[in-house]
Amino acid sequence: MEKRIKVGVGVVVHDERGNIVMGVRSGSHGAGTHQLPGGHLEHGEGFAACAAREVMEETGLQIKDVKVLAATSDVFDSGEHYVTVFVRATRQHDVEPALEPDKCAKWEWVPWRRMWEWSLEQAKAEKEGREVQRSMFRPLVNLALEFPELEGGFAGLGGGGELKKE
Repeated sequence: MEKRIKVGVGVVVHDERGNIVMGVRSGSHGAGTHQLPGGHLEHGEGFAACAAREVMEETGLQIKDVKVLAATSDVFDSGEHYVTVFVRATRQHDVEPALEPDKCAKWEWVPWRRMWEWSLEQAKAEKEGREVQRSMFRPLVNLALEFPELEGGFAGLGGGGELKKE
């Protein structure tokens, strides 16, 4: 097997109340973990275009105001290595996310702060060698560990679409 680093885009889709869309992965690496909508960056595609395409495919939501937040280098237990580019975006319409059942067991709106707490709890549990109630997708754990300044949301990072604290 050729070892290549892949690029994924994780999309923080938020609403006007400071909640983000999260789902439970199924059918690929990280199955059973909580995730953001997103997927592989295609050749020649920009981050905003990838985010819009993946969010539409996975949730049926249209997004706007896409801005890059951060990037992590994520090595999975399977040996796969991804660079995950996190972007934030606002949903365009007040509609609920749809379901792509072969890739995600469910979608729900979760406060940003809660996702952050779950990610840090998993990092702590891994260090202590214990299980967690909600298993988080590796890139989210790495985001929380590597970018603590994002804990309160993205206020002050410019470009509009700031998350409100819970």
